[in-house]
Amino acid sequence: MEQITTTDEVPENGSFLFTVTEPSGREEEVILVSAADGIAAWKNFCMHEPDQRLDRGIEGGAAMRDGEIICPRHGSMFDAATGYCDNGDARGQTLVEVDIAVRHGTIFLTDDALEFQHVGGIDEDDGLPDSTSHIGF
Repeated sequence: MEQITTTDEVPENGSFLFTVTEPSGREEEVILVSAADGIAAWKNFCMHEPDQRLDRGIEGGAAMRDGEIICPRHGSMFDAATGYCDNGDARGQTLVEVDIAVRHGTIFLTDDALEFQHVGGIDEDDGLPDSTSHIGF
């Protein structure tokens, strides 16, 4: 069990970004978001287009509205608590969940298949989506 951050660092509307390593050695990004029932953790990509990051590494993190995470490319909206999308190009798909635990305001990575690397994204790019859409709220 590895400490990631505290609940105070997870924005009410937006996300907290960190990087993990999978058993294969591949790095993946994970986002923490505030959900109706606490904090949820999801791999940082849209199910419709896995190369599209939800949190693009810019201040505030992933765009959110009314408890849903918004894909910046096509506008699909994923429920922050369940990861499920009921609209747009990703309709019927669910984000990939990452196991975490929250204890006394501290968030821990409890997913045995992942190893915490660092806070922030895999690389530092310009934070912009790979399209001309720049949805933000």
